[in-house]
Amino acid sequence: MRMGVLTSGGDCPGLNAVIRSVVHRAVVDHGDDVIGFHDGWRGLLECDYRKLDLDAVSGILARGGTVLGSSRVQPAQLRDGVERARGHVADLGLDAIIPIGGEGTLKAARLLSDSGLPIVGVPKTIDNDIAATDVTFGFDTAVGVATEALDRLKTTAESHQRVLIVEVMGRHTGWIALHSGMAAGAHAIVVPERPFDIEELAARVGERFSAGKKFAIVVAAEGAKPRAGTMDFDEGAKDIYGHERFAGIARQLSLELEDRLGKEARPVILGHVQRGGTPTAYDRVLATRFGWHAVEAVHAGEFGMMTALRGTEIVRTPLAAAVETLKTVPDARYDEAGVVL
Repeated sequence: MRMGVLTSGGDCPGLNAVIRSVVHRAVVDHGDDVIGFHDGWRGLLECDYRKLDLDAVSGILARGGTVLGSSRVQPAQLRDGVERARGHVADLGLDAIIPIGGEGTLKAARLLSDSGLPIVGVPKTIDNDIAATDVTFGFDTAVGVATEALDRLKTTAESHQRVLIVEVMGRHTGWIALHSGMAAGAHAIVVPERPFDIEELAARVGERFSAGKKFAIVVAAEGAKPRAGTMDFDEGAKDIYGHERFAGIARQLSLELEDRLGKEARPVILGHVQRGGTPTAYDRVLATRFGWHAVEAVHAGEFGMMTALRGTEIVRTPLAAAVETLKTVPDARYDEAGVVL
């Protein structure tokens, strides 16, 4: 068989492990040919690719990012390019395409699958918000990076008697904020799923100082918002892909808390550092398993599917189910954390 693989959307640790796994399973165990499209869906639409053999994936298991490159394509451009993509697949003699990506990538994969192209998706997102899988690779690494940063920030916050508001990734879901905040013992966590009350937040932080503590750490997912009317809040705008471009919750919270508490408050935005670097052992193993099972799904002719983790097993689930809804933080997790506002 001949198959193509691509990585689309935001990069994350573990993408190269999937690419390597696909090539090893396909080439070594099945005698297949594999090509890699450059820069995600753009590579497919423009027929920009290269051959992937064992030499091409040697040494990439532990590398962050993606050796194939990634990009975002506007939904309208992809819809208009369906026929072009179909033509390239036919011209290249491809039996399957394995796209690796998050919510947007998988929605595009479903679009192409519904048009008749042979697709097997692999879920990827540091946000861990794909509902059809228990966890996605990249999440464990991102949480580890954020937790280490929070641990380091505690000492400088205490030295200067400051409130530090640490902004982590999470547009629509607060999984990174929740897990890193719990792991680092943050004093408050705000997430997109639950609009926070600024008075409650300020009171919680103020209580620490009243009790003689010298600092406070607040973790904020980038998509967190206050309850309507409780504080001045800049919603930001949307980019050409329809994604929110946030105005900076950490910056806005630092100004608000400093004004209310009379304590020095500073924003810390971790940003893309969470996406980069070496994947953890967990993410390498999960990514490798996803790639292995994606190739097996291709050989089984199970197209229009996505690999997913359920418990300890890798299963296949329809792409349609994978993109129906996002996996959000349930109320029970707030209670477990005890500090989510």
